[in-house]
Amino acid sequence: MVDRFYEQIKKHILKKLFDMRCWMGKHTSIHNMQKGLPGHARDHKVISKVVNELVQKEWINTKPTHYGLELSLNIEKKKEIEDCIEE
Repeated sequence: MVDRFYEQIKKHILKKLFDMRCWMGKHTSIHNMQKGLPGHARDHKVISKVVNELVQKEWINTKPTHYGLELSLNIEKKKEIEDCIEE
C-alpha cells in the first residue's frame, strides 16, 4: 500500500510540473507540489522523499534559492516522464 501511495504522489508531482510546463529553465517551488493532494498526503517529509527519488532518477532538476527549493523537469527524460504520467 505504501508503494502505491508513493506512486500516486510521484505521478501527481510529475503531472503538476508537466501541466505547468516547468521544463529546464522554468521552475516552481516544492511547496506548490502539495496543492491538489488530499490532506493525509500533504506531509512535507513524504513529498521531499518522493522528490529526492525523482532527482536521483534525473527526472527532476532542483534549483536551491534563498526562499526554498525550486523544481523543474529534465527535458532529456521527457519520454520516460510522459510514459510514467500515462500509466
